Parts: sequence; C-alpha cells; structure tokens
Amino acid sequence: MAHGIEPNAPKTISITPLLRRLWPSPGENHVTAEEIALAISHIFTDQLSPVQTGALLTCLHFTGWDRRADVIAKCAEAMRAAASQIDRKELERVVKERGRPEGEYKGGLCDIVGTGGDSHHTFNISTTSSILASSLLMLSKHGNRASTSKSGSADLLNSTLPTAPNLMAVTPETISKVYQKSNYSFLFAPVFHDGMKFVAPIRKELGWRTIFNLLGPLANPVEGNIEARLLGVARRDIGPVFAEALKMSGARKAMVVCGEEDLDEISCAGKTYCWRLVDRSTHQDSPRDVDIESFTVSAEDFGLPAHPLADVSPGKEPHENAAILTRLLQNQLPRDDPIFHFVLMNTAALFVVSGVCEADESDMGHGDDGKVVTERGPGGGRWKEGVRRARWAVESGEAWRQWSQFVEVSNSFNS
Repeated sequence: MAHGIEPNAPKTISITPLLRRLWPSPGENHVTAEEIALAISHIFTDQLSPVQTGALLTCLHFTGWDRRADVIAKCAEAMRAAASQIDRKELERVVKERGRPEGEYKGGLCDIVGTGGDSHHTFNISTTSSILASSLLMLSKHGNRASTSKSGSADLLNSTLPTAPNLMAVTPETISKVYQKSNYSFLFAPVFHDGMKFVAPIRKELGWRTIFNLLGPLANPVEGNIEARLLGVARRDIGPVFAEALKMSGARKAMVVCGEEDLDEISCAGKTYCWRLVDRSTHQDSPRDVDIESFTVSAEDFGLPAHPLADVSPGKEPHENAAILTRLLQNQLPRDDPIFHFVLMNTAALFVVSGVCEADESDMGHGDDGKVVTERGPGGGRWKEGVRRARWAVESGEAWRQWSQFVEVSNSFNS
C-alpha cells in the first residue's frame, strides 16, 4: 500500500547549485554571506536533506567560510529569525521598569557567554558570573547542555539545590513575567530554537566543529534587546572575527575575549586578549560610529593574584559544580579561593563593558561603602571597580537573592 505525503510536510529544497560554487573556492565563485544564510535557514524548517546539510556544513568548515564575520553575522540573524518570537514591546516595558541605570549603563539586558570547545574543562565561569552580575544588571543568559564538557550551563543549573529552576518553563510567553520578579533569566536554547533538532544528529555524525558552534553566542532570542555583552572565544584568531560580526549585527557595547591558553573566558592564569566595541556616536546610531579596540588584561589589572588553570579546572560533574556555585553565592568560599577570583574577574569585565563602573559614586545597597575605585587599566577600563562590585554582589547576598527569585518564579508557572 502506497503511503501519501503528509499535506503539511515541508517541501525539500535543493542547494546543489550553491554547493558546487562553495567548493573548492567560494570567493572565486562570488558566493555571498546572504546566500549561505538562506541555505542555513532551510535547515530550521527541515527543508534540506541530511546529505545536503552535511555537505553545506563541510564546505563551510573546510573552506574556512564558517569563520568569516559576514557569514557568522548573517547566519546568526537567520537562526534568530527562525527562533520562537518574543513580545518585544512587553519585554522592553518590563526591562525599562525594572532596570537600574547607573554610570553609562542604561538598564538594559546583558549577556555573558562563551563558544565553548576550549578543552580546559574549567568551572562554569560565565554562568556563575551571569548570576553575580544580575545584582546590578538585567541578565539574559542564553545557554544549553554540555556538548564538549561534562557540565554545560543548563546541566549546572538543573543540578542546583535545594531547588533547581524550571528551565523549560522560561518561554517566549513567560519571559517578561520572569523579569517582573528577578533581574535574572536563563534562556534554555532548545526551548527557543526548536529548529536546531533537525541538524543535531548531523552535527554529531560529522564529528568536527561546525558553524553552529560559533552561532550560539549570537543567537540569544532577545538579541535585539541586549545592551551589553561579554563573549568568550576558544581561539585567538576568532576574536577579531567575532568582534566584527557583533559590529555588523548592530552591537554597540561588547567585548570579545580569549585567554592566551585558548580559553573562552578571561584567564585567571595568564593574559587575555580583548577586542572591545567602543561606541563613538553622540546622537544617532550607525555601525560606522563603533570602533574595535584591542588590548590585553591580566589578573593584576583586576587587583587579583594569578592562579594556574589546574586550580580552576576540576572537570567535575554538574552536581559537584552546582555545590560550588551554591557555596559561592552564599558567600561560603574563602575570599582567596581561585575559582572565586576567576568568577570575580569575569563578572567585573561584564560590569566594565556594561558601563556601570563609570559611575563616580555608588549606592548599591547594604554593605556598600560607596568608595568607587576610579583607577583605569588596559583599554581604559575600571577593572578593579568591577571586582569591588562583584564582591559586593556576593557579600551583600544580592546575587543569591536574584537567583532565588529566578528559581521561585520559574517554578511558579507549572504550579
């Protein structure tokens, strides 16, 4: 008996002409970033066959075109367009109501994220730093389960005690309600990027890193609402590429970092290469008003001692890292703990990029002596002031309070 095609089944699209031009020399064949992004967009609607999807990802990888700024920017745009859409006006209203402008920070959403794949298996620094940063900033942490490590951001948060947040309950419909209760929200990638399920088995079978390993940090569903971000990359040569891709995407406040050990965080061991987007505009927004400045920072610039990566790379299971996270948030780690210092540095960097450290006086709340550290370091950043604020986030209990409120509200939607 013949089986008919489902009436709503997507129509398969052939990209053979593009594949022929992509290999071996896309430049000579005048392939454009827009053409590649269009082909990528068909993956999210299940309109490319597995063979053509694999061929596309392979061509991009071995020609190096998946590491071009224009390709990354356009493909990330296509990925966001295919994501579940959020009520932007309602989100803007809530963020404006809840955000607390200070210095050059306007009260908008911020993110701190890494590409992963650095093979160092360090503690979940960006996730922990995102929670600390929510003491002063509105945080929109985009993340997923582990792909190259034991403990991804979602794995970590799902293991927290006494109660874990319900990450599946943070959806396009509930996100604004989350921000009514907490400065913090975690956007679990599978909830917002349903179309990624069509490429997941293909990526696994290919066995090498594809363009999707680079798109994640630029695929935050609230992208258009993000004011500032810190983005870590695992290879130094990718740093300026990502900075340019961010600029092309319209970002105005951002910094891309890469530890000299090929670490996708600010390193606590050695120097870190930084590419910072600096907004030169005065009254109207234009990408031409954004410059990219490069410099290096080290632990000393944050007023902290250096620590070998071995001291912050436990390679632990999610529940073990979650226990460390809880102790840190509850101010139970020693002040000189290497992981604590590592987290302070990265949180401080996000504070600097957001502009909150530009305030010449502070009234953060309980425990704040108001003594702003005005000393400037590499790139003109007040890195030590960032550390002061990050310590306050823990010692005042404010980071734990914001986290607890996120856990509570995320679990309220299914109660």
